[in-house]
Amino acid sequence: MAQVAIVAKLTAAEGKSEELKAVIAELVTAVDKTEPDTVIYAAAQDNDDPNVFWFYEYYGSADAAAIHANGNALADARTTMRGLLAGRDVHVLTPVAAKGLPA
Repeated sequence: MAQVAIVAKLTAAEGKSEELKAVIAELVTAVDKTEPDTVIYAAAQDNDDPNVFWFYEYYGSADAAAIHANGNALADARTTMRGLLAGRDVHVLTPVAAKGLPA
């Protein structure tokens, strides 16, 4: 099956970046514990705008990406993020080449 990568940008509502950062940390921990087929699930805060958070996600298959998209970890985080977000932009990608990732 084809590998899937996702790049997502979450923008915190004004004054909510620290709360959003805490929810993101909980989400990453939950994904680590409950989604063994998620190869990479990384979040970072933008150095130029502390209200912006970037995710890089890498799944070994479309099935693994679907399990994440429909799983409890993401559903719980979406509920907790209500009122914390000013924006969300998600791009689904097909990996072409990478160092350190499965071929």
